[in-house]
Amino acid sequence: MTVGAETAGPIIRVEQLTARFGERTVLDRISLAVPRGAVFVILGGSGAGKTTLLKHMIGLYRPSTGRVLIEEHDLVSATGDRRRALLTRFGVMYQRGALFGSMTLEQNVCLPLEEFTTLPPAAMTAIASAKLALVGLAGFNAYLPAEISGGMQKRAAIARAMALDPPILFLDEPSAGLDPVTSAELDELILDLNRTLGITFVIVSHELASIFAIASRAVMIDAETKTIIAEGTPQELSRRDDDPRLRRFFRREARPDEPASPGAKP
Repeated sequence: MTVGAETAGPIIRVEQLTARFGERTVLDRISLAVPRGAVFVILGGSGAGKTTLLKHMIGLYRPSTGRVLIEEHDLVSATGDRRRALLTRFGVMYQRGALFGSMTLEQNVCLPLEEFTTLPPAAMTAIASAKLALVGLAGFNAYLPAEISGGMQKRAAIARAMALDPPILFLDEPSAGLDPVTSAELDELILDLNRTLGITFVIVSHELASIFAIASRAVMIDAETKTIIAEGTPQELSRRDDDPRLRRFFRREARPDEPASPGAKP
């Protein structure tokens, strides 16, 4: 097997997942399979439910109906020690990094180790140092989040997500708020971790440059139907002319009933 390449059999399966909040349905019978070793990107416009789907996939929300299977184990029904064991099989990087501002980068990376292991402090520190070095932050252990750039904060959040050596990483809008150069550097880090460590990535994104650079597979959620309307590589989806929703997303076209942006040519 080539490290980082997709292999047979999904590492994650979502089956007929419906998400309702009161009377409002956000996702309607979503089903998808994430191949092991993929960089799998969830696409969709604002309000389509991308982050809501991710939060269901990591167990923060409980679906109204349906299942989320992590390596064939049902996260929705799991309780107690079984659920704790499943939670160690993936790491999460939230959109703004979600680092604790009063803690150093090393202390932030140690948090999952403190919660899920009984390792001695010296071992935790060694692991944190190794993870920070892996994302290009060697020597920054004692820095506070406010003392480093936004791109470095995202890298530190990825280091924390990798603390337990999970086979899966979930990233919510990793390029949000970053300049194009920093975003491209983060894309390269994601690809490097995928290739060298075989980590499966599930990423929520609407940044076209990043999507084309990193995604081996993508699904698109439609805000109106609340379902997945397309699946394939970004290149395949961008070439489809049969669905105006795909054309609008990949070509950045306004809806026919939306006013043109200021300064746009008639």
